[in-house]
Amino acid sequence: MAEQNPFTNIFSHSNSPPSNDTVFFSIYPDFSLNSTSTPITSQLQSLHIQILQTLSPYTSNYIWQHQPFTLTPTPTPTNPTTPPHLSGHLRYGDNLEDEWFVVFLLFQTSKHFPNLSIQVNDTDGEFLLIETAFHLPKWVNPETSTNRVFIRAGSLHIIPNSLIPDTRTPSVQESLILLSRPCNSDKTVAPERVQRQLESRLREYPDRAHKNVHRVRVRVPVSVAKVLKHEPCLISIAVEGFYDRDIDTMKFASKMERFLGGGVGGRGEELVRVVVRMSRAMYAQLMQQTFNAPKCYPVMPSRSDVSGYMEAELGMKIACGFEMIYQLKKRQGIEGKGSSWDAFRRSLERSGYFEGLLPGSKEYKRLMQNAEEYYKNSSLHERESAILSAPVRRIDEILALPESANDFKDQELPPSDDDSWLYGGEDELNAALQERQKEMELYNSKRKQKAKEQDGPSNGSDNFDLKDISKSMQAFVTKVASYEGAEVPDESNVKDVDFDVDRFMKDMESFVRRRGPEDTGSDVDIEEESPSDMEFDESEDEDDIAEPAVDNDEEGTAFMHSYSDALNEELKGSTLSNTFVRANEQYVKKSEGTSNSTESMEEDFTPVDVDFNLVKNFLDSFSSQEGLPGPASNLLGLMGLQLPPDASKGK
Repeated sequence: MAEQNPFTNIFSHSNSPPSNDTVFFSIYPDFSLNSTSTPITSQLQSLHIQILQTLSPYTSNYIWQHQPFTLTPTPTPTNPTTPPHLSGHLRYGDNLEDEWFVVFLLFQTSKHFPNLSIQVNDTDGEFLLIETAFHLPKWVNPETSTNRVFIRAGSLHIIPNSLIPDTRTPSVQESLILLSRPCNSDKTVAPERVQRQLESRLREYPDRAHKNVHRVRVRVPVSVAKVLKHEPCLISIAVEGFYDRDIDTMKFASKMERFLGGGVGGRGEELVRVVVRMSRAMYAQLMQQTFNAPKCYPVMPSRSDVSGYMEAELGMKIACGFEMIYQLKKRQGIEGKGSSWDAFRRSLERSGYFEGLLPGSKEYKRLMQNAEEYYKNSSLHERESAILSAPVRRIDEILALPESANDFKDQELPPSDDDSWLYGGEDELNAALQERQKEMELYNSKRKQKAKEQDGPSNGSDNFDLKDISKSMQAFVTKVASYEGAEVPDESNVKDVDFDVDRFMKDMESFVRRRGPEDTGSDVDIEEESPSDMEFDESEDEDDIAEPAVDNDEEGTAFMHSYSDALNEELKGSTLSNTFVRANEQYVKKSEGTSNSTESMEEDFTPVDVDFNLVKNFLDSFSSQEGLPGPASNLLGLMGLQLPPDASKGK
């Protein structure tokens, strides 16, 4: 393998813990599944070079937000269920285009190397499934998709339940073996609708990636112009230094020791015009922040020269960003206290090394000094220092080159790209939202159509049958409920509730007899008499059993009449009865006397129309929601019903 350029790792942060805006990817070649093959390390290195060469036309002129697309051979993974592979991760920050450009590169890799299986995810999980959520099989969810989603031969593959039940999470090795078998290629490929959704997102690349690069004219000190000339990709760390600045790093910008020598007026250093290439996200980060030039900065054009001042102001932000990140990396490189030191210190704290001492105390400082000495003598310190110092060393090398302001004069520079996208992105956002809305509407319409094909209740807004509410509720109450929730009517193959009516009526009757008409005591201590809500002691009914036996049917009928009369008597003294609509829609009076007789007028409670009252209450509740989400629409939605909007509102 050819010797690697030491400056290709300027952005390498292999020891840093990944942040929340990171995409991870792994490439598994089929030959890694065979441990008896030729030395795996040389094969991985050869594949590594071939992949980078294949992707070079797409990545050579692209400006990454934080770090470039890289791959690292892993010939001996720490996990025994993971075969040798190539892996990498990339922090995309505020530039989501970087993440999808990585996905495009991985699909291109799988097309050129069909014997590879590729995994890609981010801190949200399987974001490719999130993108295609409306088209996935019902069984696919975050719990069942682990180690089942791969890119292979230019298509997305999802290992189905027919090969591995969804009750079990396969290992990476097991999934790769299934994918490598030609007989399974048709079984694992994702549905056509899923493939089309991904293709519609990726078909704009690589043109979209190049469109994401913004060119702009700036006026910068000669030292900054030299760095951008030889390492244009370093613009990313300059923007990072400016955008993530704090009080400490702003002190570096106030002196500009490295790029202006710290003298007043920049020691006479001229501002030269250059064209800088950066991502749109970087350009927005620079433009949307106000920053005053330090006193030592060269004199900028007058504000009356709008174009010249904007070029110089943008260049000043870039120059200050270079100074801040240079000094920060230099200090971190000397100390070697990057992410590895932070991880080392946290491990000491977890292990109780500091013995609960207060930070700043004499003993705490002594233990910290011992820890720092140990860390400086470890290999972690040396490796961390080399990584952090890489940009510093490269900048020093460039600034040592014999170039002057004359080398940047009399150059024909292309004009700056139009930046109207920075201020007029509303149309693009609305277009994206409308596209998602159409996707949701299509998904909902297909669900409704499928419900109709399954002889479900009609839910069309133009031909809605109110009887469907009553039918669905009757179906609902016959379903079962468990710790997972109640079953909705459109579920199939659900058994009815096992309910013994005779036993229930017998228990109710015995309960009423024990209480008796003379029992006027309170209902407290009922729970003390019975250890369970559904548990009754039959030994307490011995006196009842000793009574003369009567026909069970006659006894049940007498009890129901008595129970009904008791309920009616209770309702007479309340207004609850007024809330129900009855079969003949009016009360029937037993007495129609109009005198002020001492005899009270008794009402004959005619049967309540249960279905009508149910539908009426549903409609009242739905109308009170005024189009907003609520209990009525939620419950009806679970039953597969969708009420049309209330046309009477607003009239």
